[in-house]
Amino acid sequence: MRRLLLAAVFAISSVPAAATPTDDLHGLITDHWAWFLKSNPIYASALGVHTYDDQIGDFSLAEADRQAAQAALFIKRLDAIPATQLSPADVTNQAILRRLLSEQVEANSFGERTMTFSTLGSWFQNFAGLADTVPVRTKAEFQSYLGRLAQFPKANAQSLDVTRQAVAGGFMQPCVTLSGFEQSITGVITANPEDSRFYAPFKGNKPVGITDAEWAGMKARAVTLISGTLNPEYRKIDDYYRTSYLPKCRQTYGISALPDGQKYYNFLIRQQTTTTLTPDQIHEIGLGEVKRIRTEMDALAKKAGYASREAFIHTLRTDPKYYPKTAAELMGAAALQAKINDGKMPTLFATLPRLPYGVRAIPAETAEGNTTAYYMPGSPAAGIAGTYYVNTSKLDQRPLYELAALTSHEAVPGHHNQIALQQEMDLPDFRKYASQFTAYVEGWGLYSEHLGIEMGIYDTPEKDMGRLSYEMWRACRLVVDTGLHAKGWTKDQAVSFMKENTALTDANIDAEVNRYISSPGQALAYKLGELKILSLRQKAETALGAKFDVRRFHDAVLGQGAVPLDVLEAQITSWIAHEKTAS
Repeated sequence: MRRLLLAAVFAISSVPAAATPTDDLHGLITDHWAWFLKSNPIYASALGVHTYDDQIGDFSLAEADRQAAQAALFIKRLDAIPATQLSPADVTNQAILRRLLSEQVEANSFGERTMTFSTLGSWFQNFAGLADTVPVRTKAEFQSYLGRLAQFPKANAQSLDVTRQAVAGGFMQPCVTLSGFEQSITGVITANPEDSRFYAPFKGNKPVGITDAEWAGMKARAVTLISGTLNPEYRKIDDYYRTSYLPKCRQTYGISALPDGQKYYNFLIRQQTTTTLTPDQIHEIGLGEVKRIRTEMDALAKKAGYASREAFIHTLRTDPKYYPKTAAELMGAAALQAKINDGKMPTLFATLPRLPYGVRAIPAETAEGNTTAYYMPGSPAAGIAGTYYVNTSKLDQRPLYELAALTSHEAVPGHHNQIALQQEMDLPDFRKYASQFTAYVEGWGLYSEHLGIEMGIYDTPEKDMGRLSYEMWRACRLVVDTGLHAKGWTKDQAVSFMKENTALTDANIDAEVNRYISSPGQALAYKLGELKILSLRQKAETALGAKFDVRRFHDAVLGQGAVPLDVLEAQITSWIAHEKTAS
């Protein structure tokens, strides 16, 4: 009898416990991340996941449809999990994942998904930067890299096919944004394969673990792939672009001119700003910010001894002493500013990232039509540092007085600080690596320019006007982007508004307006995100008084990674309540 009773108890205890909602959510998050990595093999390698090192991904519309369908299935699973039975942290994880998946499904429903390039990027430029994206150090990684180069013809064929469908459907880029764009294609082609960006990994010393014969063979293979495969493929892109795409570019400016364009623009606003603001509301916010900043610029010009803001800006735009003579001078000044900022960081942050960052020039073939600078995230797992890219083209249009604000935004305390910290957080992988909400990320970047005041780096009237000009630039974006895509503005109107209100040079203004035209909505996120962070800081300072600690506030803002602005507000509200009771 005792033996039977023990057997019954053992049988009962060995039955697996029923899965809880928490188990269901964590299992779904695991399944989603595995699917995400499989669907994005190059990004997986960049994160140090080597399962798909032999793949570059599927660029077809059929694959986009498959991914959207899978995203819809994940949403169905998410909706079956009761949020009331989850921890607060998991409620946030569930809501953020659902938002990302819903936006993926919605984006795939628009014909604009066939637009494969803009002034911000393209499939062929992304591939040209492969060696900057994935680790190429070990024998296996060099072999993977060569294998991936060999696969480009298939990806190129798929991307060109999607682009042909865009042309057939009328989803073209505006002609005004395409001046000089072919350089981003032909600039990748080199007469000498060893001068190619694709050959860059082979210019260093032979890695450990590779014999001399293997190294020579890999180099020869790279030369053959560049001359026999990659150069012909890029010529194919160039030929299609010149003969079939460019002649059919559109004469209109706004995305609203395309099929379902206004609906698509409203979607982009929701996606990029994480708000429900309308184009008209954003336009008015922009006009208000322009008026406020212009008043500050007027006061600064007067203090600096100029008759007017316009007179000060004219001097800044035309006096050669404010501009670098060589690319090396510009890069040196950017690097120096970066190190100055590094030294200020502990005064504003209690927690700093471990991953370092470097300073590099934007690749020559994209520089002339590109923005002033940008940041490329690194990967601790893959051994890749973050990179602050600086535009060294058109040196007479790259004022040195802007570097204090620019570096604060792109490097530290801006993008590198925020993104590198996020990569170290105890968060689900999809939040560490795949939930880069633009309003949060770029809002933090612009807020970081404002932090330069506390860092004391705007130590001349010129640098301070550079800061104000940059803030005005982002305020103008609210007006110009909505003007172009919701109010029927022309490029000339947009350029005129930017020139009237900022201290940006003509080349920068032209590149920026082209960006807003070809990539609608993205530029709205900066100012709206910054305004939210500034308002939350004011709220915290008012509520906490003498107990307010700016280092702890910044740690709180950055402590959960990139989130929608409403989630950020809820987090800071909770943090304020906790700080009030803390001893």
